[in-house]
Amino acid sequence: MLILFALALMSCEKEIELDLNSADPKIVIEGQIPQNQTAKIIITKTVNISDTNVFPAVRAAGVSITDNLGNIEQLIETSAGVYQTQKMIGVEGRTYTLSVNAEGKNYTAKTTMPLQVKLLNIKTLPSTFSPPGQTNDNFLVYPVFTDPEAFGNNYRFIQATDKAVDKAIIVTNDNVGNGQPFNRPIISQDFDIILNDKLTLEMQCIDKVTYDYFYSLNAVNGNGPGGGTTPTNPVTNITGGALGYFSAHTVQKMTVIVK
Repeated sequence: MLILFALALMSCEKEIELDLNSADPKIVIEGQIPQNQTAKIIITKTVNISDTNVFPAVRAAGVSITDNLGNIEQLIETSAGVYQTQKMIGVEGRTYTLSVNAEGKNYTAKTTMPLQVKLLNIKTLPSTFSPPGQTNDNFLVYPVFTDPEAFGNNYRFIQATDKAVDKAIIVTNDNVGNGQPFNRPIISQDFDIILNDKLTLEMQCIDKVTYDYFYSLNAVNGNGPGGGTTPTNPVTNITGGALGYFSAHTVQKMTVIVK
């Protein structure tokens, strides 16, 4: 799978190596607090690589989120292993601290929502190549926006048609093209976009720790530069030994008909 990337990852946080055959189960925390939306935290446990991909939910955890203004909310478990805020929503520029007490251990994470970079438009143009598994009439998506002058912006894109959602992890930053109009396409080898598709693109402005997580997750999956890597877990902003990430990010969506 070809992924839209910038240059090499600039910094790493702690990596935890796993014995894939007989590793002790680890807590996995996947948390998001999107712009103008409530937070959602999913807590599960890992399984051995030889087991079925059914990840046990972690029930009855104590989960709270505090922002840099001193607001705090205890999350409610709305379904097995899924915890959500009822009042607190994501706000640009605000920093959020997640606290989780699960199975007698404490985990924390911190994330800051960047300011929104305006998505001006999306263009679709016929692809000039046909990767394996795609047809010659495949189209590529070009997000239209201008990166701010200040260095250090990070982006995630999620694309979908009326037929399917692209499962590729698509992240990039401004290591190349800082302060300039963005002119790179989204390239996803396993996702076809064809004429007359109804295409929706979601653009997220993410902080660096979230970019680092998704970038390294691609490397773990063998989708980063250079192909496969020695199996390790993605870098994480969660302390205490859990896997996963906690992200506060902006959200913009735009829909077009592919022509």
